[in-house]
Amino acid sequence: MTRRIATGIDIGTHQTKIVVVEELKGPNGPALRIIGTGLADTLGVRHGYIVDTEDAAESLRLAKKQAEATAQVPIRNGFVAIGGISIEEARATGETIISRADQEITDLDIDKVRDAARLAASPSFLNRKILHEIPLAWTIDGAKALGDPVGMKGTRLTGDFLFVTCLAQHADTLTNVVESADIEVVDCMASPLAGSYVTLSKDQKMKGCVLANIGAETVSIVVYDEGMPVSVKVFATGSTHITDDLALGFKVSLEDAERIKLGRLGGQMYSKKRVDEIVSSRFKSMFDLIDKHLRSLGRHRALPAGIILSGGGSGQGSVSDIAKGSLSLPAKIADMKLAPDAKIRDATWSVAYGLALWGLTGDTETPRRHTFFKITGSFGKFLKQFMP
Repeated sequence: MTRRIATGIDIGTHQTKIVVVEELKGPNGPALRIIGTGLADTLGVRHGYIVDTEDAAESLRLAKKQAEATAQVPIRNGFVAIGGISIEEARATGETIISRADQEITDLDIDKVRDAARLAASPSFLNRKILHEIPLAWTIDGAKALGDPVGMKGTRLTGDFLFVTCLAQHADTLTNVVESADIEVVDCMASPLAGSYVTLSKDQKMKGCVLANIGAETVSIVVYDEGMPVSVKVFATGSTHITDDLALGFKVSLEDAERIKLGRLGGQMYSKKRVDEIVSSRFKSMFDLIDKHLRSLGRHRALPAGIILSGGGSGQGSVSDIAKGSLSLPAKIADMKLAPDAKIRDATWSVAYGLALWGLTGDTETPRRHTFFKITGSFGKFLKQFMP
């Protein structure tokens, strides 16, 4: 029997992570087990964008070698995260007259509405590729439709869509890096969505929340409301900026500033009070950016499940308290509820892990080359959880 195995690849600014997951058949149904992980320091990436393809590819090769050794299987293909500051979003509305004589809505009508919304948003797609097309709401003859509108009846169907895009050059460069490490790209997903796949519960998504991944040079967020990802955004700030602030504040080298940040260097010269002030100030500026974005969405102080923090920067000091004060929302550190024998220990692995789990929801045996910008295959199954 063919083993069902999927690999998630997250090439971050600071670290490159690989997670290999296998689906096992058990008496209570299929179970998922992490069988391999790989980790390497990332070179050639800035703000999530690849600036040196060979350095980035070498980092991936090192992580791949480690993951293959622990999983004891060769890694030939994988599901890849696309993140960085090139991630943007656009919203548009499309509509159509129901085509059937009996006024029953079909998949053809859904396609027509999506095409109309895509055309309306097309000015935002210059030099960009569409990663995801997510239906946010459906209206039939002016009345909100709950659930999948296929099979319902009416004369006019309207749909609101969220389009998540990235720079075409970024996507092509990332694909080339992965393939130069002898890994076939099966599909891609925006990093914030991949992380939300394993760090957020259905209840949190329904009540409304924001997941913030604090990386080395970026903070990426995905906002959920009524079970839907209503916004995906990346900000050009991260935990390395805390190191920069400490270096300037104490007039020390970046190496010493990093040690101060991690609590490995203290004493009278570097008082805890002053360190906390500098760290808090930088975190507050990050959360101010998130707060401003939530205001633009009309969801300021309106997400009952609050903000969930992940990424390497989420382990720094009292970040959840700062988030709570800045956003006036409940705040907590992300928890992936991993098995005791899991090979990963914290939510910094959430993007790679989420990609691997997503890979197992579809067919991973026949990789599709360069088709990850369409809602097809495994991503189509993933999107079903977003149907309003």
